[in-house]
Amino acid sequence: MRITEKPPARVLIDREAVAGRMGFRKAVNAAFSVLFLSATLLALLVLGVLFYRIVSQGFGHLSPAFFENFASRMPEKAGVKAALVGSLWLMAVVAPVSLILGIGTAVYLEEYAKKNRLNDFIRMNISNLAGVPSVVFGLLGLTIFVRALALGNSILAAGFTMSLLILPVIIVAAQEAIRSVPRELREASYGMGATKWQTIIRVVLPGAVPGILTGSILALSRAIGETAPLIVIGVPVIIQFLPAGVLDTFTALPMQIYDWAKRPQAAFQEVASAGIIVLLALLLAMNSVAVLIRNKFQKRY
Repeated sequence: MRITEKPPARVLIDREAVAGRMGFRKAVNAAFSVLFLSATLLALLVLGVLFYRIVSQGFGHLSPAFFENFASRMPEKAGVKAALVGSLWLMAVVAPVSLILGIGTAVYLEEYAKKNRLNDFIRMNISNLAGVPSVVFGLLGLTIFVRALALGNSILAAGFTMSLLILPVIIVAAQEAIRSVPRELREASYGMGATKWQTIIRVVLPGAVPGILTGSILALSRAIGETAPLIVIGVPVIIQFLPAGVLDTFTALPMQIYDWAKRPQAAFQEVASAGIIVLLALLLAMNSVAVLIRNKFQKRY
């Protein structure tokens, strides 16, 4: 018995309909390309105008005396000596505390903690804490560090408060970076006889350094420019001395800039712009060091 195969049915293609749909898709793509380009150019325009205004107003006040003088009620004698040194002291506390606690917490949650509802609840709340307003952390620092531990408005109290502020960001970034390390590398390390701790130190963390540093750069940049927590814990605006230790009272660049910017005299607006330039330079210097370290590890792993 001979079996005959049915010829395949002919598919009729409406060339005009296909061409119309392709034209519509191309038009939509072009419209979205123009929209996204316009948004990018608008953001760059605003940033350029802001940068030009700050530089044009404040560059004339950048002089050796501006870095050697303390704050003053006269704009021509005002300087950032105390604020700049105070910001450096603050970051000397914030950076090690937040990085050690943040990376340590991320390593525990990703490598040691069991997958259960309790740990999932902890991870979810850490992610939610990253969006809490900074003034809430200021109130927390005021309650715990300033009053309960009697640290006052010292560098240590402010540093711990700022560390709490940026800790969720560092933890979340470190968790994502640790997850991105291929599991094959861990298994190869175990196959060579390494322990879990040796694998974490020699394989996981070096491979996760670029991602960890990316999140840390953003977190530390937020910490150095925050003002609300410092205001809440009572950091003074004007001091005429340099701190000698972490238990001393201090002031910071954001506080000093805030004080200058709210004054009605036009000369203080220019001094505030000069302070913003110094703050941006400090921020770029910190970020540059972190980017260099990140690029070094990206080449190795």
